[in-house]
Amino acid sequence: MTVGDQAMTTPAAGAQTAAANRAPWIAAFALVVIAAALPAFVGDYRLFQIAQTLVYAIALLGLNLLTGYNGQISLGHGAFYAIGGYLAAILMQSGIPYWATLPVAGLLCLVVGFLFGLPALRLQGLYLALATFALAVAFPQILKAKVFERWTGGVQGIIVDKPSAPAWLGLSDDQWLYYVTLFVCVVAFWLAANLIRGRIGLALIAIRDHPIAAGAMGINLAIYKSLTFGISAMFTGVAGALGTILIQYINPDSYGPFFSITLLVGVVVGGLASIPGALLGAAFIQFVPNIADQLSKAVPGAIYGVFVLGFMYFMPTWMAGFLHAGWTRLTSSFAIQMRRG
Repeated sequence: MTVGDQAMTTPAAGAQTAAANRAPWIAAFALVVIAAALPAFVGDYRLFQIAQTLVYAIALLGLNLLTGYNGQISLGHGAFYAIGGYLAAILMQSGIPYWATLPVAGLLCLVVGFLFGLPALRLQGLYLALATFALAVAFPQILKAKVFERWTGGVQGIIVDKPSAPAWLGLSDDQWLYYVTLFVCVVAFWLAANLIRGRIGLALIAIRDHPIAAGAMGINLAIYKSLTFGISAMFTGVAGALGTILIQYINPDSYGPFFSITLLVGVVVGGLASIPGALLGAAFIQFVPNIADQLSKAVPGAIYGVFVLGFMYFMPTWMAGFLHAGWTRLTSSFAIQMRRG
């Protein structure tokens, strides 16, 4: 290739690279615009389901930071979800505005997650998974204990009042809660995307892929791993607080070990180490159980398992990888046709 050819192709290649970098942000903006318009076209129940999907997406986003980007397997994030939810319910019963409970729940779960991550540094792989699973098993029993019943409501749980929409907006309460959830979800995804694109994200990926090499490069493994656990718990705690505000009820049995496993299934099905994968996985854990229940009232769990196996077989790179590969093939074909034309 001559120097003149390079001069002609380099700007084109740069333009294609810039367009490729802008494409995810354009797609995200379009998705937010569509989501913002949904209350005008769907009913309250469907709007509640979509809002619950956004809540799960925030929780899966936090778990994906820990498992997908940092390589730490957690089967106990349902406990952090419950901590955020119970704190929101207790604070709301004490007269604290519902919106003020979200940062408080996030901060508490950040501290608890960081402290839990410190002793967990001695554990890796399946041993860490078992330690976190023990947290998922024990925490609902702690919530039922008599000593905490005055705050947690014991097995009866806690009922909270439904937040009202500002009168000047002209929105129903369900529409207002949906927009609050959408706003928090957008902020959470923006924070996670910027975190992964920065130095912290590069350090997390380095620790996941080559921990010895990362330590040799000067990365403090203990601090980064514990901090990742805390940040992951923070996202999940905010999701738990939002979930309580949305449902207006919380009880210990809703956040048992199966719920923690469901969160991990959502992360894997959506796509490990994928920011959009959190949203895809949230849609899976929100809607697929309902579909399975509609197909068979007798064995919905078996049908749910068939769905998971089907995704595993037909989408070996899971949902995010499958869609990314399809998008890449589509844009490449379009670029080839443009050149020929």
